[in-house]
Amino acid sequence: MDPARLRELLESVQRGATGVEEAVTRLKDLPYADLGYASVDTHRALRQGAAEVIFGQGKTAAQIVGIARELARAGQNVLITRLDAEKAREVRVAIPALKYSETGRTATVEIAPIPPLGTRPVALVSAGTSDLPVVEECAETLRMLGVAVERLSDVGVAGVHRLLHRREVFERTSVAIVVAGMEGALPSVVGGLVAGPVIAVPTSVGYGVSLGGLTALAGMLSSCAAGVVVCNIDNGFGAAWAAARILRMHG
Repeated sequence: MDPARLRELLESVQRGATGVEEAVTRLKDLPYADLGYASVDTHRALRQGAAEVIFGQGKTAAQIVGIARELARAGQNVLITRLDAEKAREVRVAIPALKYSETGRTATVEIAPIPPLGTRPVALVSAGTSDLPVVEECAETLRMLGVAVERLSDVGVAGVHRLLHRREVFERTSVAIVVAGMEGALPSVVGGLVAGPVIAVPTSVGYGVSLGGLTALAGMLSSCAAGVVVCNIDNGFGAAWAAARILRMHG
């Protein structure tokens, strides 16, 4: 249940249109619904402003379907991350309304309109085409959180003029999320250009010494641009949530 639905229910009780017992029945799943294999946090939207998200990796299709149906029953939109294509096909059989992004490995079911969050878009900056899976996970998460996105794609430091040519984007955006692999230098460049928050996301893209993203992670953590904050390797979802938290407090 989200704040709007709770307010609607309480106002209905106040008007006498909904009885107390019916309201109690509708609220009985707060703060969570016990499915046996999962405790679905139907209270999260009230606490954090957005519903629980399903991490698909490691779960069976049946478990994902059960959790998704419970969230939908509570009137909440559904976002599933790290969902492979084969499992997505199984889930869609049970939930035909499921929309799947193979690149980002995300799936969504939209039950209710998504209210906009923030007055300006987030700049989603990526170094190369190989970073797109992380970028798409981030973009889809931002969309489901109601955050508008303006993309700057394939603007890595090997051709930094591509970024400098479009630096005006940062004048109309609120937060910059910067996704890069290899040596992870791009967030430092962006951090030196903008005044607002910069969230860096290292990816596992790169040759052997890149160590599956550890080199990019270390580079971003060691950034000479003051105030750049860093998410975990390949965690586009976490970067999107961090940006949403900033916007929820400051717009």
